[in-house]
Amino acid sequence: MLLNEVMKKEGYATYLAANGIEALSFAEEHEMDCVLLDMKIPGMNGIEILKRLKEKWPGLPVFMMTAYGELNIVQEALSLGAIRYFTKPFDIFEVRDEVNKILKV
Repeated sequence: MLLNEVMKKEGYATYLAANGIEALSFAEEHEMDCVLLDMKIPGMNGIEILKRLKEKWPGLPVFMMTAYGELNIVQEALSLGAIRYFTKPFDIFEVRDEVNKILKV
Protein backbone atom coordinates (compact mmCIF):
# COMPACT_ATOMS: atom_id res chain seq x y z
CA MET A 1 0.00 0.00 0.00
CA LEU A 2 2.85 2.38 0.80
CA LEU A 3 4.44 1.71 -2.60
CA ASN A 4 1.08 2.50 -4.21
CA GLU A 5 0.94 5.84 -2.38
CA VAL A 6 4.51 6.72 -3.34
CA MET A 7 3.79 6.01 -7.02
CA LYS A 8 0.59 8.05 -6.93
CA LYS A 9 2.53 11.00 -5.46
CA GLU A 10 4.90 10.68 -8.44
CA GLY A 11 1.88 11.22 -10.69
CA TYR A 12 1.36 7.64 -11.86
CA ALA A 13 -2.04 6.00 -12.23
CA THR A 14 -1.80 2.75 -10.29
CA TYR A 15 -3.79 -0.48 -10.12
CA LEU A 16 -3.53 -3.01 -7.31
CA ALA A 17 -4.35 -6.63 -8.13
CA ALA A 18 -5.35 -9.07 -5.39
CA ASN A 19 -4.42 -12.11 -7.48
CA GLY A 20 -2.89 -13.22 -10.78
CA ILE A 21 -6.14 -13.32 -12.74
CA GLU A 22 -6.95 -9.77 -11.65
CA ALA A 23 -3.45 -8.62 -12.60
CA LEU A 24 -3.81 -10.00 -16.12
CA SER A 25 -7.30 -8.53 -16.37
CA PHE A 26 -5.95 -5.07 -15.49
CA ALA A 27 -3.29 -5.48 -18.18
CA GLU A 28 -5.99 -6.27 -20.75
CA GLU A 29 -8.23 -3.39 -19.71
CA HIS A 30 -5.66 -0.61 -19.21
CA GLU A 31 -2.66 0.51 -21.19
CA MET A 32 0.19 0.12 -18.71
CA ASP A 33 3.61 1.72 -18.87
CA CYS A 34 5.18 -0.76 -16.45
CA VAL A 35 4.34 -3.48 -13.94
CA LEU A 36 5.62 -4.06 -10.42
CA LEU A 37 5.06 -7.77 -9.92
CA ASP A 38 5.46 -9.85 -6.79
CA MET A 39 6.72 -13.41 -7.20
CA LYS A 40 4.17 -14.62 -4.66
CA ILE A 41 0.66 -13.62 -5.64
CA PRO A 42 -2.51 -15.64 -4.95
CA GLY A 43 -3.90 -17.78 -7.74
CA MET A 44 -0.83 -17.75 -10.00
CA ASN A 45 2.88 -17.31 -9.44
CA GLY A 46 4.80 -14.29 -10.66
CA ILE A 47 6.70 -16.29 -13.29
CA GLU A 48 3.46 -17.38 -14.96
CA ILE A 49 2.11 -13.82 -14.92
CA LEU A 50 5.41 -12.53 -16.33
CA LYS A 51 5.28 -15.09 -19.16
CA ARG A 52 1.75 -14.07 -20.09
CA LEU A 53 2.53 -10.37 -19.94
CA LYS A 54 5.62 -10.77 -22.11
CA GLU A 55 3.77 -12.93 -24.66
CA LYS A 56 1.22 -10.21 -25.23
CA TRP A 57 3.29 -7.07 -24.53
CA PRO A 58 6.97 -7.95 -25.10
CA GLY A 59 8.15 -4.35 -24.59
CA LEU A 60 6.34 -3.83 -21.29
CA PRO A 61 8.85 -3.13 -18.49
CA VAL A 62 8.28 -5.53 -15.59
CA PHE A 63 9.99 -5.16 -12.23
CA MET A 64 9.91 -8.22 -9.99
CA MET A 65 9.73 -8.22 -6.21
CA THR A 66 10.87 -11.30 -4.36
CA ALA A 67 11.76 -12.57 -0.92
CA TYR A 68 15.37 -13.17 -0.10
CA GLY A 69 16.37 -16.72 -1.03
CA GLU A 70 14.44 -16.99 -4.28
CA LEU A 71 17.42 -16.10 -6.43
CA ASN A 72 16.98 -19.09 -8.75
CA ILE A 73 13.50 -17.79 -9.58
CA VAL A 74 14.95 -14.31 -10.08
CA GLN A 75 17.30 -15.64 -12.74
CA GLU A 76 14.35 -17.23 -14.54
CA ALA A 77 12.40 -13.96 -14.36
CA LEU A 78 15.31 -12.00 -15.80
CA SER A 79 15.71 -14.52 -18.62
CA LEU A 80 11.98 -14.13 -19.38
CA GLY A 81 12.32 -10.36 -19.73
CA ALA A 82 11.95 -8.79 -16.29
CA ILE A 83 14.14 -5.69 -16.29
CA ARG A 84 15.00 -5.59 -12.59
CA TYR A 85 14.20 -7.26 -9.32
CA PHE A 86 13.96 -6.01 -5.78
CA THR A 87 14.53 -8.25 -2.79
CA LYS A 88 12.20 -7.80 0.17
CA PRO A 89 12.39 -5.87 2.29
CA PHE A 90 13.20 -3.28 -0.34
CA ASP A 91 13.68 0.45 -0.18
CA ILE A 92 10.47 1.99 -1.54
CA PHE A 93 12.34 5.05 -2.76
CA GLU A 94 14.82 2.89 -4.67
CA VAL A 95 11.86 1.26 -6.45
CA ARG A 96 10.41 4.71 -7.17
CA ASP A 97 13.72 5.92 -8.58
CA GLU A 98 14.09 2.88 -10.84
CA VAL A 99 10.54 3.28 -12.18
CA ASN A 100 11.22 6.97 -12.80
CA LYS A 101 14.40 6.09 -14.73
CA ILE A 102 12.43 3.84 -17.05
CA LEU A 103 9.32 5.99 -17.49
CA LYS A 104 10.60 9.56 -17.28
CA VAL A 105 13.25 9.32 -19.96
